[in-house]
Amino acid sequence: MTACFDIVIFGGGGAGLWLLDEVRSRGHRAVLLEADRLGAGQTICAQGIIHGGLKYTLDGVLSKSASAIRDMPQVWRACLDGRRVPNLHHTRVRAGHCYLWRTASIRARLGMVGARVGLRVAPETVADDHRPAVLAGCPGEVATIAEPVIDPASFVAGLARRHGDALLKIDAEHGLDFTLSEPGQIEAIRLTDPAGGVVKTLMPHRVVFTAGAGNAALCARVGLADVAAQQLRPLHMLLMRGPLPELNGHCVEGAHTLVTITSDADAAGRTVWQVGGQVAEDGAAMDRPEFLRHAAAQVRAALPGLELGEVEFSAYRVDRAEAAASGHRPSDVYVGGRGNVLVAWPTKLALVPRLAHRIAAELDFPTPGRDGAAELDGWPRPEPAQPPWEWQQQWTTDV
Repeated sequence: MTACFDIVIFGGGGAGLWLLDEVRSRGHRAVLLEADRLGAGQTICAQGIIHGGLKYTLDGVLSKSASAIRDMPQVWRACLDGRRVPNLHHTRVRAGHCYLWRTASIRARLGMVGARVGLRVAPETVADDHRPAVLAGCPGEVATIAEPVIDPASFVAGLARRHGDALLKIDAEHGLDFTLSEPGQIEAIRLTDPAGGVVKTLMPHRVVFTAGAGNAALCARVGLADVAAQQLRPLHMLLMRGPLPELNGHCVEGAHTLVTITSDADAAGRTVWQVGGQVAEDGAAMDRPEFLRHAAAQVRAALPGLELGEVEFSAYRVDRAEAAASGHRPSDVYVGGRGNVLVAWPTKLALVPRLAHRIAAELDFPTPGRDGAAELDGWPRPEPAQPPWEWQQQWTTDV
């Protein structure tokens, strides 16, 4: 069977699903291919904060990163409210804002001042008697900033339900072949379902790689390794579960967020914290026991007086896949390519709409025609990924 498509998207994370919704809403024939679970990797492991640039202004300078991201909370809010495409009313919002507080150091005081530089939404001080109990003992001021916190799992699952007929599970190693007329010019994509031996051929007008860490292998297979180089920056994220209060926010230490905490509930109803920020970057070089001790100590420093006696700890690793930038974090999204292939990395979940807009501007679609998704009935479909605390097996109270 052969099916023609205006666009074939590789990668079912936030970027690929957002782009799929946008192009299909315009009437274009599109299909998305995923080798794992939808959102597996960076999207499902993200903390869900729709950053507005705060963490990039703590040194008092409006950086390129802050300029690129500062409009994103407003864009996401419009989608969450159903006022623009994609309609994300199905996405659960954990919190409408984040808290901002600091440690007792002089460097932390300077970071709180820097956080007000050039942002669309600046922090607003919280009166002492309105602080949440968990922040009552923190030194200096406590503020809120209008960075919404979403649940990545519901974000992915909602888009998957809307576009289930255009999502295909593939075997990227044994069931995927490209026919090229030249490097970067894909004439056909041949898919084989190993379970049933079924073969389908997709004839794409344009192809977009939004597969995160998988982009490197895809680029190599279509002759684009020299066009779109990739770098991986590792994170070691802390998980905590038990009798914890709801908290979403950043603790500032100098020009960094010492810890960034987001909270949710697991399938058993226990409160779960994801803890990232500088502690996750520093922990990339640590083994699990050392990291758990270090990260728990940082949480205690950020939240003096927090009782952790009955709290369990775990951790997971995730790589941030980005366009190569000499080991530094890219300041913006990346879109590049050759022939009929585009390669894209959003850098952060918050920047996904900016990436989709950039890609859409690069695409020269023909006149919209009949959607070829119906011709793919019977093909295996990928399932949404589960949050990291649901598949982590090792938990301990000994930190």
